[in-house]
Amino acid sequence: MRAARLIRMALLVQSSPGLTADALARELDVSRRTVIRDAQALQEAGVPIRAERGRAGGYHLAPGHRTRLTTLHPTEAETLYLSGLPSALRDLGLSDAADTARLKLSATLLPSLRAAAESSVRRFHLDAPAWFREPSTPELLPELARAVWSDRTVRISYARPGRDDAVTRLLEPYGLVLKAGVWYVVGRVPDASWRTYRVDRVTALSPTEGEPFVRDPGFDLTEYWRANAAVFARTLLRTTATLRLTEPGLHRLAAVADPAGVTEALAAASAPDPDGRVTVELPVESEEIAFAQLSELGAEVEVLAPDGLRERFRAHARALAALYGVTGQR
Repeated sequence: MRAARLIRMALLVQSSPGLTADALARELDVSRRTVIRDAQALQEAGVPIRAERGRAGGYHLAPGHRTRLTTLHPTEAETLYLSGLPSALRDLGLSDAADTARLKLSATLLPSLRAAAESSVRRFHLDAPAWFREPSTPELLPELARAVWSDRTVRISYARPGRDDAVTRLLEPYGLVLKAGVWYVVGRVPDASWRTYRVDRVTALSPTEGEPFVRDPGFDLTEYWRANAAVFARTLLRTTATLRLTEPGLHRLAAVADPAGVTEALAAASAPDPDGRVTVELPVESEEIAFAQLSELGAEVEVLAPDGLRERFRAHARALAALYGVTGQR
């Protein structure tokens, strides 16, 4: 633990000359006294670190000295490509490696380039999760990420929407995708077909014995996701709800339901009836999810089918009537 802290301190002083003992204490999460002791330990180890007083004081390395501790570990180098996604790094269990990698990289840059890198961090930030949704990290995500990094075949159990049973698959996990706060794994199953699974529906995971799988050199995760994301989204919509919508409800439908289903429903929508309502067949994932989504439209939507979903809305309406209209009087 102390050795790692000493390395980190040397890199901090190299990348940001003039840091005070108090500033280093905050960065290293130690006391000021510990910083002073660590500086002495670095001097004894041959690192020419010194403390200077005055306006331009703080800790410095001797002129011309550069530590040789800046070689990136492969894992640290890989995490640099995700450095704009702090929440993703945290989910994957890589935040500490990313912090060390950025520090090592900063220590190797010329002052002018270092200033440019720091400037970009101040100006750009990517917040991946959607609004009004508390992101949750799938329990098995870090273990699955390790399998992706090491090209290790895994056996997974996957809970299918609307089904009580789980399916078991052997999977060569090629990559992970974070889409609107939801993690997906893309991989190849033994029949050589490509599959996409939601990580939060993976209920069990175990790496297989033997050698790592051989990756297909022609596979491009970005291109695969771009080409197949819409198809995958449509496969999640396993049932259909028949709806009558007012004009405002029709306009708001895209804000509450799955875009893939809304596009399909609007393309085949009926002409307005005498009341101005339009009938659509909306693909949905399940009755439970459809109820949660369509409830946001209030009286702008009437569910015609299936009967189970219509009954949910009847019960909901009765409960609201009991709550707000007990006497029907003000």
